[in-house]
Amino acid sequence: MRSSGVLVLPLLLLQLILNCRKAQSLPDIIKIGGLFHPADDHQELAFRQAVDRINADRSILPRSKLVAQIERISPFDSFHAGKRVCGLLNIGVAAIFGPQSSHTASHVQSICDNMEIPHLENRWDYRLRRESCLVNLYPHPNTLSKDYGDIERHWGKKNFTFIYENNDRIVRLQELLKAHGMTPFPITVRQLSDSGDYRPLLKQIKNSAEAHIVLDCSTERIHEVLKQAQQIGMMSDYHSYLVTSLDLHTVNLDEFRYGGTNITGFRLINEKIVSDVVRQWSIDEKGLLRSANLTTVRSETALMYDAVHLFAKALHDLDTSQQIDIHPISCDGQSTWQHGFSLINYMKIVEMKGLTNVIKFDHQGFRTDFMLDIVELTPAGIRKIGTWNSTLPDGINFTRTFSQKQQEIEANLKNKTLVVTTILSNPYCMRKESAIPLSGNDQFEGYAVDLIHEISKSLGFNYKIQLVPDGSYGSLNKLTGEWNGMIRELLEQRADLAIADLTITFEREQAVDFTTPFMNLGVSILYRKPIKQPPNLFSFLSPLSLDVWIYMATAYLGVSVLLFILAKFTPYEWPAYTDAHGEKVESQFTLLNCMWFAIGSLMQQGCDFLPKALSTRMVAGIWWFFTLIMISSYTANLAAFLTVERMDSPIESAEDLAKQTRIKYGALKGGSTAAFFRDSKISTYQRMWSFMESARPSVFTASNGEGVERVAKGKGSYAFLMESTSIEYVTERNCELTQVGGMLDTKSYGIATPPNSPYRTAINSVILKLQEEGKLHILKTKWWKEKRGGGKCRVETSKSSSAANELGLANVGGVFVVLMGGMGVACVIAVCEFVWKSRKVAVEERLSAILNE
Repeated sequence: MRSSGVLVLPLLLLQLILNCRKAQSLPDIIKIGGLFHPADDHQELAFRQAVDRINADRSILPRSKLVAQIERISPFDSFHAGKRVCGLLNIGVAAIFGPQSSHTASHVQSICDNMEIPHLENRWDYRLRRESCLVNLYPHPNTLSKDYGDIERHWGKKNFTFIYENNDRIVRLQELLKAHGMTPFPITVRQLSDSGDYRPLLKQIKNSAEAHIVLDCSTERIHEVLKQAQQIGMMSDYHSYLVTSLDLHTVNLDEFRYGGTNITGFRLINEKIVSDVVRQWSIDEKGLLRSANLTTVRSETALMYDAVHLFAKALHDLDTSQQIDIHPISCDGQSTWQHGFSLINYMKIVEMKGLTNVIKFDHQGFRTDFMLDIVELTPAGIRKIGTWNSTLPDGINFTRTFSQKQQEIEANLKNKTLVVTTILSNPYCMRKESAIPLSGNDQFEGYAVDLIHEISKSLGFNYKIQLVPDGSYGSLNKLTGEWNGMIRELLEQRADLAIADLTITFEREQAVDFTTPFMNLGVSILYRKPIKQPPNLFSFLSPLSLDVWIYMATAYLGVSVLLFILAKFTPYEWPAYTDAHGEKVESQFTLLNCMWFAIGSLMQQGCDFLPKALSTRMVAGIWWFFTLIMISSYTANLAAFLTVERMDSPIESAEDLAKQTRIKYGALKGGSTAAFFRDSKISTYQRMWSFMESARPSVFTASNGEGVERVAKGKGSYAFLMESTSIEYVTERNCELTQVGGMLDTKSYGIATPPNSPYRTAINSVILKLQEEGKLHILKTKWWKEKRGGGKCRVETSKSSSAANELGLANVGGVFVVLMGGMGVACVIAVCEFVWKSRKVAVEERLSAILNE
């Protein structure tokens, strides 16, 4: 037992000695060097504040104290920078921080690599290679550029312009181009000039109608670029700017807060942590940064603060595993710091949370795992609207909901004055009939005017109505690729809304945006009403066709002959008595009597003799049934044929138009109706388009009113193809015109806005609300059937339908002709009978006299 105690005591003493040596491995004073340029006051302050914060925190390097050794160097003098670094090494610094300039940083890095001294940087470096002793806390350039592609893809921007400051920054474009992919929508790349006057470049972008800008320039230039863009009209509601700088929050954007322009950027620093740290800075520096707040702390400043903490934590962890000796090193000698690489490796495996959120490095030493705040300029200033995480496939996560965004847009729309372009077209927009001159919005009225008034009343904005200068709706010139009419007004941002009878088409949808349709319709044919046919003299024959009349005459003769034959054949029709002279009386059913019996039955009259035999009665009964049905059918149809006026229309559908060439037909020049026939794949419509194009004189009109007038004056020689709603409006007022056939297609009217207008969703909601409340139907009834002579033809139609038509002589004249003709024939027959009988009597008397002689 005594021998074992003797052995344990030396071991305890040895362990105690080793622990004491280990505890005393780090010196009491640890010097770190900081290289700063004259303009890096905030970074220098962050460097000092980080050192003081670590010294005050006993959980990190509890037995040592950090001492900051500051050297101020010129950003372009690498020689003197190298001399200052060697001077810091001679006094025994454990690490070098900075500088910011790329001209001096590379020289400093080479010295640190040779001496194996850790070199910590906080600047953006486009190089994809890291030196052995370098740790850069700035996010990896390739990873950082992915966030731009993610947000552009999330927003669905089809094309945009990339504005960069120098060639080093164009590296950010690589991932953005990859995200854009092989699409037909171009990306325009332009470089800012060094003169400071960016207006010529911005004017070129404005003339190209490009509204989405990716701005990659130094933080100092951001305000000036946006200010000059505002001066030339590129800070409207329809422009959006994605700023690549991580310090957008430090730029004074107050003068752009209420312009409605979407200005979005990213922020690396943690808002809450930085605010707490900055508040402590203000107290510690006795008012040196009295106005310091979140807007004064740049990413490089926060990264410098985090770099010092990263160094301290790595050194603290290294100290727990090995003995560290920090001693002066001469640049002229061959000795290096043996713990330099170990400390660098510890820095790369340390994970900590700082002012720039979580700091960690991948296996190559790059900071690829980080998080950014997505910030946007609002009327209240820069606000966080989401986050971007580099580790997620789709790193975008918006914290602002869709409804919150719409509320902000609607709030921005309040009391704003929007320019509304339109075109004179009944009943959508018309000039008021007034005895006094009117100006502004007061001079217009119509369906579209009332609709925009309802929308503005709901959303709280003001509006100014302007007629489109060229009087066109908007069509694309295939040769020049340019639009005209209201579409051009929107693309050139001279108008905010286009409201009229503007059809939503695929071609227009590619150029501008449309709201929810406020009216559904289709293409149809406007033509004159059919001409009333003059009554036929023998219209009483019209209820039955010629074939039926022939069959009836044949049946009449057949029944008469059959009745005559059966009466001769059957013994029951033979006479059973003799006359006064003793001669048998012949049967009454002679051929003439049979015909008289049949005609009497057909005319619903009687006869003085009737059949007696069963067979002849069967024939008579069937004939009576036949005449009952035929006379009843004839009488039923006769009233309709005598009272209804027949119409003669040469066309009943589009196919009828396509089959003939006598009636010309056309459409509005440059309108959606013409485009429908031009682009149609249906053979009938293709033939119609070819006919319209080749017709001379031209069948196209400059306005719908001109087409309506041409139909009215054409007397049936011209038909106009237009929207069914417009036809309905015209036929309510011009009773000589009508719609022929049904709709040839289905389309809709919508309100057009410039591409990516922020107000489209709000207007959509109002249109749906108006539709559900029935106000759209009320407006249509008002302007189609009530105002400006509406309902005229409907009233005339109801009057004519309520009163029975009087029959004139023209309707029943044929009956009189038959009567007169029958009477005339009867007179002729009577004369013939008299002559025949007189001649017969004379012959008989002469013959009797001869016999008596």
